[in-house]
Amino acid sequence: MKPFNPVQPRIRAWIAARPPYDSVLHRALRRSLNADRRFFWQIPGLGTVLALVTETGLAARVTSGCSKLEEYAKHRKYEELIMTSKKKWLLLAFAAMTVAPITFGSLKVSSLSAEEPAAPANAPVTVSLDYDKEALQEAVDGILKAKEEAGADFEGDTAQVTATITQQIGLTTITYDGIVSQEVAADGTVGPVKADSAQTYADYTADNVWMMVATFLVFFMHLGFAMIESGLTQAKNTVNILFKNTMIIAIGLLTYAIMGFNLMYPGDSWISGTWFGFAGFGLESQATADTSILYYDGNYPYWTDFLFQGMFAATAATIVSGAVAERIKLHAFIIFSVIYVAIVYPIVGSWEWGGGWLNAASFAESFGGEFVDFAGSTLVHSVGGWAALAGVLVLGPRLGKYVNGGINPIMGHSMPLATIGMFLLWLGWFGFNGGSVLSGDPAGVSYVLVTTSLAAACGIVGAVITALIITKSPDLSMALNGALAGLVGITAGADGVQIMGSVYIGLISGALVVGSVLLLDKLKIDDPVGAISVHLTCGIWGTLAVGIFGTGAFMAQLIGVLAAGAFSFPIALILFLALKFTIGLRVSEEEELKGLDLGEHGQEAYSGFQIINVK
Repeated sequence: MKPFNPVQPRIRAWIAARPPYDSVLHRALRRSLNADRRFFWQIPGLGTVLALVTETGLAARVTSGCSKLEEYAKHRKYEELIMTSKKKWLLLAFAAMTVAPITFGSLKVSSLSAEEPAAPANAPVTVSLDYDKEALQEAVDGILKAKEEAGADFEGDTAQVTATITQQIGLTTITYDGIVSQEVAADGTVGPVKADSAQTYADYTADNVWMMVATFLVFFMHLGFAMIESGLTQAKNTVNILFKNTMIIAIGLLTYAIMGFNLMYPGDSWISGTWFGFAGFGLESQATADTSILYYDGNYPYWTDFLFQGMFAATAATIVSGAVAERIKLHAFIIFSVIYVAIVYPIVGSWEWGGGWLNAASFAESFGGEFVDFAGSTLVHSVGGWAALAGVLVLGPRLGKYVNGGINPIMGHSMPLATIGMFLLWLGWFGFNGGSVLSGDPAGVSYVLVTTSLAAACGIVGAVITALIITKSPDLSMALNGALAGLVGITAGADGVQIMGSVYIGLISGALVVGSVLLLDKLKIDDPVGAISVHLTCGIWGTLAVGIFGTGAFMAQLIGVLAAGAFSFPIALILFLALKFTIGLRVSEEEELKGLDLGEHGQEAYSGFQIINVK
């Protein structure tokens, strides 16, 4: 005889209260209790689950699920699944186990409500104020004295002093600057002490979340660079290009952590005027890093600042990678990238973003205004573009590019990859420019995203029209680079130009990138992906355009562009020449013809496939 099961009476009661045979579940339960009990109750835990289902609001879900399974089975003509008793039990067991996690989750919520009251929706908040009470009282006394002198003409006033406000929200302690005030009414009544701040913990959290999302988008740009560079070059060099782009993000983050961040943002640790400063090696420790709301106007903490800026650092080396593709030695490129990203990029960036001489009031007075580079048309893109130009000049063109005084196009192997790369970069640029607002300000961020997108769209139009006029064909590679040209062009002034200004900047950038690509070919300067034209030519144009369409002074913009070039290009040229005459810069002719995938890596991107060029 089967031992008594305590859940059976509850199931029987539930079945009795339901219309007979209205679902698979009812039929299965009745049959289990009346006919084939031994099989049914031997299913581990099934009885308990079904009893719990009957006592929660989820029984309908089980019956509905069983009915749908039955309809599906009939539709598939598996009649034996419906008619076979033990298979039906398996069907029922499956349905019960499907809802078991939901069931137990609901029971857990119910038990919390009954036995362990959940935490209130609003965590307890306490606020403490640190301010000069004597100063506040003196200010109040001064107002009261003014009231006596003014007599009936006194309309009231407010005494204010600065304060440090500490807010305890649950387990989180936030400290930020604010104002403590006391209002003196017209009749001389002194009100209570009040505290206020322009920044709240909710604002701080929202700003930081947006900055982290922007960081993720900029990180995603490196996939875009890898795709467009791979697509616009030959298949035999794809592994080499992907490897370089993989190494670049590692080089950028690590060198920026070791020294680049403190070179770019030296604070008060300037060594040579405001041209060169260094705040020391490495990042702050977890204990000393400023994660309070006081860091950078309460928009984000120290760690977000580092990670967002670190993603920018690797971009400069990525630009170089495309220009020198298909003929540079891997180890030479890596050595160059480490030095350039660790030292040159952050020093140039410190001149403006780190509070250096381009950001000084004396510079603005001398040149009619301050230098403006919102997200880095010069500080990121031109710095990378100058290095790319230096590398191409030292390396020389690829084999077979310029033959018998003519230009022999070396086509990219995958325009789909290149197109994917462009759209990934456009997506990432929403973080590149949008994140450079350095807060989650709705109006500021949305405006920047609008000008960024319009410039990219107009860049495509400008490039396509120019290519049609000059080459008589709608060149896809020109359209792709036109979009990137518009994005680079608007980067310097995305927050300060008018809407029509972003349109003009994009159109001119698109035209410039086509003209620049063709001009470099005429000069026999071989850039496989158009990186120099996109990042250097349009980076310069975009920076100068702020002085035409935006808030900057043209002369100040020109001085900034020339200074970045005068510093970046010679250093890059020296580095490439030093590498050329020491460890060697260019691969052998045999290796270049065979492909860097096999020559440098012993791998193939498309192993087992034969790539055939049809001309």
